Amino acid sequence: MAERVLVTGGGGFLGAAICRQLLVRGDQVRSLARGDYPALRALGVETLRGDAADPATAERAVQGCDLVIHTAAKAGVWGDEVAYYRANVLATQAILGACRRQGVGRLVFTSSPSVVAGGLPLRGVDESVPYPVQHLAPYPRTKAIAERAVRAAHSNDLRTVSLRPHLILGPGDPHLVPRLIERARKGKLWLLGDGRNRVDVTYVEDAARAHLLAADALLRPGSPVGGRVYFLSQGQPVALAELLARILREAGLAKPSWTIPPEVGYAMGALMEGIYRVLPLPGEPPLTRFVAKELATDHYFDISAARRDLGYAPSVTVDELTRIVGASLSPPPNPS
Repeated sequence: MAERVLVTGGGGFLGAAICRQLLVRGDQVRSLARGDYPALRALGVETLRGDAADPATAERAVQGCDLVIHTAAKAGVWGDEVAYYRANVLATQAILGACRRQGVGRLVFTSSPSVVAGGLPLRGVDESVPYPVQHLAPYPRTKAIAERAVRAAHSNDLRTVSLRPHLILGPGDPHLVPRLIERARKGKLWLLGDGRNRVDVTYVEDAARAHLLAADALLRPGSPVGGRVYFLSQGQPVALAELLARILREAGLAKPSWTIPPEVGYAMGALMEGIYRVLPLPGEPPLTRFVAKELATDHYFDISAARRDLGYAPSVTVDELTRIVGASLSPPPNPS
């Protein structure tokens, strides 16, 4: 049966893919986002503009909905802790409270594998891996707080599940791939170590489909998904240097030629963070401790629980995904 679904952050990369898939299966879709997204309205999405951390806005957004898919968040590797806390923690708390008051029965939360990243390698770990004692950036720290709140909120009246897609890629990516290409063109893309550390990636359409699968699983009697978390990826870890080389090759660029010892990169990140805080400087440091660790360590995950409980199955291989990404890239600028 068709449902009324709220997608917070519906104008974002993942949120928009979720909206499209919901529409295809016949659901009525409402989006809550800070910005205005005419393209969503053109598809038939009801668009609301506002701050999810505002309780009145959250209340209005969830009213009349059967399901909430909460993807809205402030992502990044640097920035004001207060802003991250408002966007990631207070907004999640406001949405959860509004769901309880309005009688919304299900909520799917978009989390991140970075909530368990504390600087140590994560090699094929499953969902039993604990949260670290300390996070190295505001984003993973505040997402971990929000994820815990969603897990604690699970009840018979409001069933919840959290998903942790890793490094989402696909056509229209406004973040990861454009950032890599920009830094490569400026000669500012570095490898820390030999680049053999392995990472996971996730196709945006597969990540979106997993959210629908999780929402449906919450409806099934006896389903084990309530209150749980699930890692998502293509299930094919790849060496970071190889992944970067593939993406850059599709953009007509050479692979990174600069390599830095991991311990030097971490020290540089700490130094740059200090400089940017003390001066302070606009923008973000060229390197942070969190980025240094992400570039130098293994971080790939066991997705067998998502396969088993959600029926999740990646639709493309990593090779196919890099070709899909490559086909969507703009041609390199003409030197003339």
